[in-house]
Amino acid sequence: MYRGRRLRILENIRELTRETRVSKKSLIYPMFIEEGSGIVKEIPSMPGQFRYSTDTMIDKLKDVLSWGVTSVMFFGIPKEKDEVGSGAYDPHGIVQEALRIAKKEVPEITYIGDVCMCEYTSHGHCGIACEHTVDNDKTLPLLCKTAVTQVEAGADMVAPSDMMDGRIEAIREALDEAGYYNTPIMSYAAKYASAFYGPFRDAAGSDGFKGDRKSYQMDYHNRRQAVMEAVSDIEEGADIIMVKPALAYLDIIRELKDITDVPVAAYSVSGEYSMIKMGAKAGVIDEKEIIAETAISIFRAGADILITYFAKEIAEMIDRGEIG
Repeated sequence: MYRGRRLRILENIRELTRETRVSKKSLIYPMFIEEGSGIVKEIPSMPGQFRYSTDTMIDKLKDVLSWGVTSVMFFGIPKEKDEVGSGAYDPHGIVQEALRIAKKEVPEITYIGDVCMCEYTSHGHCGIACEHTVDNDKTLPLLCKTAVTQVEAGADMVAPSDMMDGRIEAIREALDEAGYYNTPIMSYAAKYASAFYGPFRDAAGSDGFKGDRKSYQMDYHNRRQAVMEAVSDIEEGADIIMVKPALAYLDIIRELKDITDVPVAAYSVSGEYSMIKMGAKAGVIDEKEIIAETAISIFRAGADILITYFAKEIAEMIDRGEIG
């Protein structure tokens, strides 16, 4: 008889034989940077998460570093939005300015720029609006400008989240032409049109968005299409591929891990965060245990990198030996 309990009886043996290991270095913490000064503004739909201005973000970045987390992704909230999302690719836009300051003040952190336009367009779409969708090819040059200006400002990596066809090849060519051959691209390769993004729209100031993004983000009924998207992005020059959201798409993480050789990232999105927070507040779940279990499930599915608003909590659990 196989006695699986032999490896579960003692805690030391359980830890010795764990199949999934988690490192603080595999975590990325997302931050929202708002134009202005003196801003530390809690996001109502995401308790414990805040918008910062470029002056107040420094203390937070130092705090993140103290957790042992060394990678941060910036999202920008401009004062003004327009039809063409000009704040996204303005050399002095909010993310670009945040990168310049952050690289000078806290250079130990790796900074990742989110390359998209939804936070900057008055209509809330991820590119140049065309009736109820986005003009793919007119958007590509603006995404390229966004990526290049972010890297010029200090981004160590760019992460296109727009889901336009051909964007990775276009951005890779633009970065190479600008001399940034060594800047990696983390592609939101399998980004689904998901209801889990609800709180993010509050966080990013696009909560008034009308309509949907189903014509360019993926249909959550589809698995093989995710494979096609990921393979295409790798062929176009992506160095890392991402699955977003994470929890409802563990099968996609596993699928892409099995068929590709590049690192696989997963984004545990705002809706996942807020559900845990609200459930804990209601007293129906154990917050710490749910954070640990969900994070491990994402890594177990095959993720090498986890973008998470729970980076601090996960790092502290690693320090205490509760996960790892």
